[in-house]
Amino acid sequence: MRFAGTAHKYGRDIDTDVIIPARYLNTSDPAELAKHCLEDLDAGFVSKVRAGDILVADENFGCGSSREHAPIAIKAAGVSVVIARSFARIFYRNAINTGLPILEAPEAVDGISDGDRVVVDADAGTIINETTGRSFTAQAFPPFVKDIIESGGLVESVRAKLGS
Repeated sequence: MRFAGTAHKYGRDIDTDVIIPARYLNTSDPAELAKHCLEDLDAGFVSKVRAGDILVADENFGCGSSREHAPIAIKAAGVSVVIARSFARIFYRNAINTGLPILEAPEAVDGISDGDRVVVDADAGTIINETTGRSFTAQAFPPFVKDIIESGGLVESVRAKLGS
């Protein structure tokens, strides 16, 4: 899996209430959730993010409640992959289950600035900041995780395996 886009960088402890505020949880429609992604942190996020862009954050990304709406909103907003120093465990699993690729790569977080052009090869575990020419490593996805993400999430992966 290969991703390329502009980096949108944020700080630490970005919780699920900031990713998608509770006032929008009356829907599970990805397109509607995308309209409000990160709006309490960065009101202009949805107008500047483009399909394929990359979200970069410091530690403990996705902390807070266990809502699946958060990774769904990020993915539906057009983000192709999230790179962070670390993820809250429940967000990590929810991201995979909803088909949102995520990578823990502390050195990359330090070496990527907002607006940089970034290329990620998740199969090889490489992250290249094309703006600076620096490269970083992350753990490549295990085959079962790659299968879930490529299928569009856990439910779709299971459906494909069951042939339904």
